[in-house]
Amino acid sequence: MNLTITISKKQGRVLVTILELAGILDGSNHMRLVDEAKKIHHDGIRDVLIDLSKLTFMNSSGLAAIQRTATLFREKPKAEQESGRAATHAIDRERGIQVSKHVKLLCPQPRVAEILYIASFDTLFEIHTDLDAAVASF
Repeated sequence: MNLTITISKKQGRVLVTILELAGILDGSNHMRLVDEAKKIHHDGIRDVLIDLSKLTFMNSSGLAAIQRTATLFREKPKAEQESGRAATHAIDRERGIQVSKHVKLLCPQPRVAEILYIASFDTLFEIHTDLDAAVASF
């Protein structure tokens, strides 16, 4: 089965772009997610909800694609805004694990949820089970 990506938007406190993934996310198609993320980021989108409710399988390539998407939408680190000694201290502050503020996950199916938990993605992403609550969380 192939990967289908459907893009929609939902207004909350901010406009949230929803990337609905359907099918299989693996090594044969994971760059499609990254490419879509790059396109919407280039268009000025900053808050993304990845809907996993129709994704039936994901492997490590899919995990990597989600992580690359989150990295793309991450706020510019303070270290990049500062220089010299201040930059060094900013890097030290940013080394801790931070939950993604601009990319969140929605409704993974049990098989996909298990992969997310094994990879500790639940410590990197907010994972929601309700669309309205997810949109309101941005």
